[in-house]
Amino acid sequence: MKKRKGGIVYSTNPDFQYETDEPIVSLPNNQQQLRVMLDKKQRGGKKVTLVIGFVGNESDLQELGKRLKNLCGTGGTVKSNEIMLQGDFREKVLQQLLKEGFKAKLAGG
Repeated sequence: MKKRKGGIVYSTNPDFQYETDEPIVSLPNNQQQLRVMLDKKQRGGKKVTLVIGFVGNESDLQELGKRLKNLCGTGGTVKSNEIMLQGDFREKVLQQLLKEGFKAKLAGG
């Protein structure tokens, strides 16, 4: 059975989100497949640690982002299902995620 999308087939709005009546449930930590990577593209040469692959609701992702920012003592943001931390904190973030029970690994070169 197909899920209905309210009759919307395509939208040119890049911020468009399908509205559903079903609440989004976060997967347990041990079922999350997270990737930790370093990114410098389109950031003026500044390094950013990215955590991608989180499956769940926005509030759980925001809470995880807040914990990681506090751990690293740096700024950052959570948007588009990604956690961005200012600076290179790949090892520190990876160790914390593994300690919290996430399946996480380093990605990228």
